[in-house]
Amino acid sequence: MEPQKSFIVINDLAILIIDDPEVTMFIAYAVVGVLLAFALGASAVLTFTRNEAITASMGKVGVPGTWFPWLASLKAAGALGLLIGLGVPLIGSAAAIGVVLYFIGAVVTHLRVKDYEIAPPVVLALLAAAALVLRVLSA
Repeated sequence: MEPQKSFIVINDLAILIIDDPEVTMFIAYAVVGVLLAFALGASAVLTFTRNEAITASMGKVGVPGTWFPWLASLKAAGALGLLIGLGVPLIGSAAAIGVVLYFIGAVVTHLRVKDYEIAPPVVLALLAAAALVLRVLSA
């Protein structure tokens, strides 16, 4: 059976809405996944290039400079995996799990040294968790 099709009309602009939860979840995953991939990619570039703000934040919590390329590579891999996940659900789910774990580790690292400026890694972990749920629901 073909999904029901609905239209919303706003100022003579008709917007087609497909009443299919999987399509809705995929669109939501695409939005969250692409935005998260963009943030991860930017963070990876800043980490690779040893941006002063990034190195100061990581140095404050005791991350050795020799780890920067590895951590940047993990961020880049997460971003790439989320984008590939648009076409391959298993890769998108795996990438989202990896990103959640990465940022849980970041939160723990901050808390371990009593640095309570954890909003960025918490927000990114929550976005990755949302991407995971949306990717699973849309598969």
